[in-house]
Amino acid sequence: MMRLLASTVAAQCGLAIRITKTTSALSFCVQSPVASAVRSRSMCSSAPGAKERRLQVGASTVHFVEAGDGNRGVILLPGALGTAWTDFKPQIEGLPALLPHHRVIAWDPPGYGKSRPPDKQFTVDFYERDAAAAGELMQKLGFQRFSVVGWSDGGITGLVLAAKQPERVEKLVVWGSNSYISDTEANIYEGIRDVSKWSARMREPMEQVYGVEHFPKLWSAWVDGLLRIHHERKGDICSGSLKHIKAPTLVVHGAKDPMIIPDHVPYLLNNIKNTDLHVFPDGKHNIHLRYANEFNAIVAKFLLA
Repeated sequence: MMRLLASTVAAQCGLAIRITKTTSALSFCVQSPVASAVRSRSMCSSAPGAKERRLQVGASTVHFVEAGDGNRGVILLPGALGTAWTDFKPQIEGLPALLPHHRVIAWDPPGYGKSRPPDKQFTVDFYERDAAAAGELMQKLGFQRFSVVGWSDGGITGLVLAAKQPERVEKLVVWGSNSYISDTEANIYEGIRDVSKWSARMREPMEQVYGVEHFPKLWSAWVDGLLRIHHERKGDICSGSLKHIKAPTLVVHGAKDPMIIPDHVPYLLNNIKNTDLHVFPDGKHNIHLRYANEFNAIVAKFLLA
């Protein structure tokens, strides 16, 4: 769902950082304070030509949406508790026309959305398990090689997948994602555990998917999972594995994104060998929804290059 690192991070970290991409001399500033961002979600599950399917992946029956009929593959990986339709409706609708040689696959990760029951178990390796499941799904769909587009938690899953299966991932696009959990972030995760303190606009989309009573339990379990990684793995989600990524990688960033501390963007750029950066100067966390047409064009251009 969301990386809810809101104005508290701005106050604690200042959110004033200049990032320079060494290969392109691109720089930008993120200034403080940053207002809290709200994730926009559309629950409409219709798009011309899109098909909803299910496949058995390991022990899970995985629900996914398939659009386009090309012979190349790209998988869209949603954020925490996110689904294909809540997180990627503009991409399911728009990318097939821009990528006529691709099939666009958007999934509900195991334990989320329609890929239940059962609910996800947030073990210390749940990102690795999601990455393995995504790879298996694409293999079952006939793609030995494919591209990955991941937002927030889905971007983390994409980073893990590209590091674990470097020969299979052709290209990688991530935004709103981090490869480690800082002490500051661990404290904030605990602070956002109680969803009753969220605005209705932030709660209601997830309540529609998981139910008013069940959503708080699942969100709290997600918080526990992140804190477990922080304690048991010293915050290392996949930072130690970034060096294994071979795929050309595009990091897209909203310069006003309050959901991740600013350190993560230069860290990804400096630790993934072949990276590029695109910045939305006024973008926040949900740039692919807020600027859907521009975002889709950028992603398509990168995947086709």
